[in-house]
Amino acid sequence: MTERFVVVGAGTMGLGIAYVAAGSGHAVELVEVDRDRGDAALRRLADLWERAVRRGRLDADQADANQARITLRAGLAEVAPAPDVIVEAVPERADLKRAVLAEAEALRPALLGSNTSSIPIADLAAGLTRPERFCGLHFFNPVWAMALLEIVVGPATAVETTDAAVTLAGRLGKDPVVVRDMPGFATSRLGVTLGLEAIRMVADGVASPADIDKAMVLGYRHPIGPLELTDLVGLDVRLDIARTLQAAYGDRFAPPPLLVELVAAGRLGKKSGHGFYRWTDGVRSGGSEPVATTGGAESPEAAR
Repeated sequence: MTERFVVVGAGTMGLGIAYVAAGSGHAVELVEVDRDRGDAALRRLADLWERAVRRGRLDADQADANQARITLRAGLAEVAPAPDVIVEAVPERADLKRAVLAEAEALRPALLGSNTSSIPIADLAAGLTRPERFCGLHFFNPVWAMALLEIVVGPATAVETTDAAVTLAGRLGKDPVVVRDMPGFATSRLGVTLGLEAIRMVADGVASPADIDKAMVLGYRHPIGPLELTDLVGLDVRLDIARTLQAAYGDRFAPPPLLVELVAAGRLGKKSGHGFYRWTDGVRSGGSEPVATTGGAESPEAAR
């Protein structure tokens, strides 16, 4: 019997989770209250499968079967009770996530997970009646390419739930790590530290975003630099995570003013077409963009 996999939120992470779940044989219900966003997600998914066929990773019949497994829902009220899995992937705001999770729990899923990258699972579980069935299921962008699934065990998470999450990771083709429930968990706490310091270096005029990224790729063998990664994750997402970690650990995680300014200006990274780099049709186009430094000058790249 095909398992039912519900994803709440059709943003970057939600559609990525839906893509992987459908590709692993699940019947996927993608819940998105914004119809335009939902339709855009379906178009993006179709494009991803078309590209996979062109590159020889799937045949056309497989791609069609994967796409047929996805059903768009306008809200959780349209989802039948007792799905096997529900994963919320809504924006990184605790109040919004708690509201979504409470509504999702009422459907009695066997496994309830949050894709949060920084909010403590204990905080999100506070309003649940069965927190033992809840855990963090932190996927990484792009979900179809990144092997890691960070499973976050809250104080009330049952051993059986953790085991089910590890099993799910295997079915999705992911390699899991199991971590204790702390703000930022393992990955975001380390990754955001590097990203925030790189942004401070841009603001201080140390080097251009492109050269900072190049230094980390060539000098430390990172597959991608911290500023390009920030563009991929979303500057607004990084800002939300930084504020969460600042509340938990103090001002060492205070978001740099430059990050706040870029988000306010709508420079959110890949999804807006403009962050530390320019992006066209989801592909980086050219070098890094000039960014005003704290001294009022432009970054070194602007002078080239």
